[in-house]
Amino acid sequence: MKKSTQELLDILKSTENINDYIRLQQQELLDLSLPAILQKLLDTQQLTKADVIRASGLDRIYAYQIFSGAKTPSINKLLALSFAMRLNLEQTQQLLKSAGYPILYARKQWDSVLIFSIQKQLPLPEVNDLLYELKLPLLE
Repeated sequence: MKKSTQELLDILKSTENINDYIRLQQQELLDLSLPAILQKLLDTQQLTKADVIRASGLDRIYAYQIFSGAKTPSINKLLALSFAMRLNLEQTQQLLKSAGYPILYARKQWDSVLIFSIQKQLPLPEVNDLLYELKLPLLE
């Protein structure tokens, strides 16, 4: 990637044909699909799908369908995968955005508990314990 986002935006604004833009800027464009992001995060964290699925507590078949793109997970299931992968806050926010969910927001109680848990690198069972104690929805 050589061009800034602003440079790409300027080129896009002056483009007459979107197909030409995509063809000419292909090297600059990111694949932000959920399966691509999940695979990138697995590689970065040096984890296997099987290990993450086991740690997430999700149904094995359903979780593999999330990784393949056959199923779109709820935000709770996506966050369970995030905790199972031991992602930091920036990685978690990127994962949420790639699936079309809003990022975690410190002014919301449930989100605050999750941000705190990510920062403290708590395992998923402890996160659910905190949520349960505060009478907030669990990550299941």
